[in-house]
Amino acid sequence: MARSAKKLGRLLRVRTLQLDQVRADEVRARLKVDAEQGLRARIAGLAAHATPSADAAPTLATSFIAAAYYRERLHQSAHAAERRVAVAEQGLEAARTATREARRDQSAIEKLLARAEQEAARKAVRELEALPPTGRNRHDPC
Repeated sequence: MARSAKKLGRLLRVRTLQLDQVRADEVRARLKVDAEQGLRARIAGLAAHATPSADAAPTLATSFIAAAYYRERLHQSAHAAERRVAVAEQGLEAARTATREARRDQSAIEKLLARAEQEAARKAVRELEALPPTGRNRHDPC
């Protein structure tokens, strides 16, 4: 099926826009993964500081209960952060797959456009070869 160069040009512009959008989605997904990993690291740091140490001064039982409750909440948050990181990484992988597909689509259109240009050039050369000679004989018999 022969496509016109104009139609292929429009398709290429559309595919380029789609590729740019997909790349932006991939960047957003990568930023989300980084943010979730940062949150996970902050929660891990808080949990490390919430554990009782051997050199701590003796305190009331209520403060131990409060610290235990705080640690339990931090562990729940850590598990939730792990799940969020896993979901964000899945989203990043999906965005990478979409980027690869968009690149493949765009390169296919570019190849079709290049092939159409080559065919048009070959057709122009054949038409020039088929033209009758128009040159005059410059050396007329005198």
